[in-house]
Amino acid sequence: MSDHGPITRPGDLPDHDDSHGEHDAHDHGHGGIGKYLAVFVALCFLTTMSFLTYSSLWPWRDEPQVGWAFMMAVSCTKAMLVVLFFMHVLWEANWKYVLTIPAAMMAIFLCIMLVPDIGMRNRMVSQERALHMARESDVKLLERAAEAAMLEGMPAH
Repeated sequence: MSDHGPITRPGDLPDHDDSHGEHDAHDHGHGGIGKYLAVFVALCFLTTMSFLTYSSLWPWRDEPQVGWAFMMAVSCTKAMLVVLFFMHVLWEANWKYVLTIPAAMMAIFLCIMLVPDIGMRNRMVSQERALHMARESDVKLLERAAEAAMLEGMPAH
């Protein structure tokens, strides 16, 4: 008789004979402290990699989009490690796929549907909003003012 599945009749309990080396997954299936320490080291390493995107060692210093994409990938990897190991989702039954796959598909669908809104948000704006929108020339002007203030030894506001 199988140890898994619902009990369909009263008194129909599975036999728990561990003499054949079979163990309950919730008792012995998590792998011990070594696995958690390895995940902890991986999380520390990934955090260090995120931190290095703001250092002089980062080779794509002039391309912030590369840093953002890298940090998003690192963040998603860290979240996956935490969910799988520290929230014990790795050892859950297959019902986890019923919950996560539709949610992931909806998240992807939502992102795809928002792309036109974000990409075309400046095409048709009111005159008042157009007057107060930031432009690239404004950003360059602020950067030059900050550089000039640093050269003079004054704090930039």
